[in-house]
Amino acid sequence: MLRFLTVWLLLVVPLAVSAQQATITGSVVSTTNQPLEFATVGIKGTETAVQTDETGKYILPVPSEQDIVIVASFLGYLPQETKLRLKPDERRTVNFKLSPDQRLLNTVDVIAKRDMNSRDQAGMTKLDPQNARMLPSAFGDFSKVLVTLPGVTSNNELSSTYSVRGGNYEENLIYVNGIEIYRPFLISNAQQEGLSFVNPDLVGGIEFSSGGWQPRFGDKLSSVLNIEYKKPQEFAGSVTGSLTGGSLHLESASKNKKVSYLFGARHKNGQYVLGGLQVDGQYLPSFTDAQAYVHADLSKDTLDPERTTLGILASYAQNDYTTIPETRVTTFGTRQAPVRLLVGYDGREQMDYRTYQVGVNLAHKFTPRFLSEFILSGVHSREREFRDLEAGYRLCDVNTANGDNFGECLQQRGVGSQFDHARNTLLAQILTFEVRNRWVPGRRSNVIAGVKVGNERIEDKIAEYGFRDSADYVTPAYYLNTGLNLNTLRYNAYVQHTYQLDSLKSLTYGFRVSYWDFNREFTFTPRIQYSFITRHNPDLSFKAALGLYYQPPFYRELRNYEGVLNPDIKAQRSLHAIFGSDYLFKMWERDFKLTSEVYYKYLTNVIPYDIDNVRLRYFATNNAKAYAAGFDVRVNGEFIKGAESWFSLGLLTTKENIEGDSTFVYDAEGNITGRTPQGYIRRPSDQLLNVGIFFQDHLPNNPTVRMYLNLAYGSGLPFSPPRIPEYRNSFPGRSFKRIDIGFSKLIVLGDELVERKKVSLESLWLGLEVLNLIDARNRISYTYVNDVNGVTYAVPNYLTGRRINLRFIAKF
Repeated sequence: MLRFLTVWLLLVVPLAVSAQQATITGSVVSTTNQPLEFATVGIKGTETAVQTDETGKYILPVPSEQDIVIVASFLGYLPQETKLRLKPDERRTVNFKLSPDQRLLNTVDVIAKRDMNSRDQAGMTKLDPQNARMLPSAFGDFSKVLVTLPGVTSNNELSSTYSVRGGNYEENLIYVNGIEIYRPFLISNAQQEGLSFVNPDLVGGIEFSSGGWQPRFGDKLSSVLNIEYKKPQEFAGSVTGSLTGGSLHLESASKNKKVSYLFGARHKNGQYVLGGLQVDGQYLPSFTDAQAYVHADLSKDTLDPERTTLGILASYAQNDYTTIPETRVTTFGTRQAPVRLLVGYDGREQMDYRTYQVGVNLAHKFTPRFLSEFILSGVHSREREFRDLEAGYRLCDVNTANGDNFGECLQQRGVGSQFDHARNTLLAQILTFEVRNRWVPGRRSNVIAGVKVGNERIEDKIAEYGFRDSADYVTPAYYLNTGLNLNTLRYNAYVQHTYQLDSLKSLTYGFRVSYWDFNREFTFTPRIQYSFITRHNPDLSFKAALGLYYQPPFYRELRNYEGVLNPDIKAQRSLHAIFGSDYLFKMWERDFKLTSEVYYKYLTNVIPYDIDNVRLRYFATNNAKAYAAGFDVRVNGEFIKGAESWFSLGLLTTKENIEGDSTFVYDAEGNITGRTPQGYIRRPSDQLLNVGIFFQDHLPNNPTVRMYLNLAYGSGLPFSPPRIPEYRNSFPGRSFKRIDIGFSKLIVLGDELVERKKVSLESLWLGLEVLNLIDARNRISYTYVNDVNGVTYAVPNYLTGRRINLRFIAKF
């Protein structure tokens, strides 16, 4: 503590001394008004200089009563100078607009801000929020744009979850304005999911890392999604509507631009899309949320704006899902020997949850080189899962011979019934406090450090059971009746240092530490990144990352199949090794970028899990090791002028070795003769090939008429019958393939008088979408039934078929 106070005083005392000097503030932008981050502004002939922030702004203390020359410079641009003489305590605003250096015209795009921030971080991708809003998808879900990236997969159009480079969806970090976001716990099927937290109408910036991220981000194994909401400068808004729901968003700022706000409300109605499922019945989904973000500049000195800022993010989500299934008919097998499952239902399933989340971010610049942020956030989530559902089924052969009863049941193979009961409730309360600091000790150095402490309270009551009646006998399927309580403290801290070796080379290194009082485990994870742009070919850059990534267990990893918490569980560990390159090139006189990465992850202390639809069932023990290796490539640019598109390809292999598991040994006649260790087997997320395409087109000479194409393909995932470890993940699944296409017309409107107030209706966007254009029968899971001979059948559960969706966006 004494050392911390000493450093704090050394940083604050010079501020008081500098009060007798003068101060220059302003911004540095390009000729196109693009803010230039990390531009240098300093006094010519001295070492006194500062760097601009992400908005291009700077604050520079200078001596008074002296003739000085202020120089603003940025690589690839011509430097600009101005002569000044300031009085004591005077503050003056000096803005610079730099012009590209024509001698370096071919390298300007390489060094510019838009490329530097993405080219010096391994695995980092920046996306245009506009593409996320226009992407055709079932519910306009923001995360669907991520699935078009290499290494990112999602085999369920009804879910906002995604898997990255062999991980599962609970291994992904999500931040909105620096506040970590949590998802519900009890959801078992994708159709029960409400709206994902991120509201596309409010997004201003998107960063996505698929591995090897910097220490400033948290402790997970797979990915980081970093979202920044907009800071509006004037009043605007939009209204969106479709057959699957709608949304409203408003944004504005005060006259002096000191205060701005965002507000967004959404409603999702899945009844139309869910009508394409196999199960006929009454689907009564109601998913609604509202979010608000307020940003205030508390600085009193107008010459020193954004010195003290306050950001408040608030969210409320109300999600209700009720279904009353009636019948189901599924035909599977082969063309020569098809089998049909007919199911009749009685009962209902009800799922609802309420989630409140609030985050407050107070930031203050103690000096032009030192910034602190104080973040307080809280989550309150109450979930309920009630189920009383009885299903009676009949299994039969289907007649394939031409005749009057063609396609009808020919011979009955078995009958049975199943009953499921659940009264599960969960209360989750999470409160965290974090301090982040950014210090710029020199022109080439940037130090970021932070400390975070969080309290997690979980109250989980599980009361569920089920039984099956097959072949005239009843067997209990499962029985759980437990009450679990968890009240723990979690501590995190990190330090990272970014050093610009020169204008072409960058090094970032640091570490994270964490401690959880539940299992009393301390973790230390060092990480390092290095990137450089080749001097002989500035269009080509390389980047590498190496580091440890630990994921301390959360509640789900602690609970096993029997509903018991394991207090001895430890953090899962992963070593990330990534090497990649970026190549900027021109084609058809337009800019393109080719990104490729090869990666390897070695995991220890792995907690195995099985996937059932979107529910993860953990073994709740660290009894496995695993690896993931692959290659990702993406090319993006304006294949059609004025419309960005990209093509992605990912290759992956991921396997795990569970301690003590074994499989059967067979002789030449197929008889079981013993057991042998299984060794490495496929993980539930082992998907060899992943292809993603986002493509835009428009009519020649008429960009207001556009086409949007979203294509996803993934090779088959492994599957196996439940609770038979000898066959775990031993059967290959079918591939996932889906094409969504949309056509739109943009109508630009003029001013209209509404109720004697002048309201500018900016534009009206009309869209027609064809979801699942090829009507692919994608499988999400399997239902296992037995016939009279005891043979088990894996009956596929299919996702939605082809659907037509109409959508409009009115902007004002």
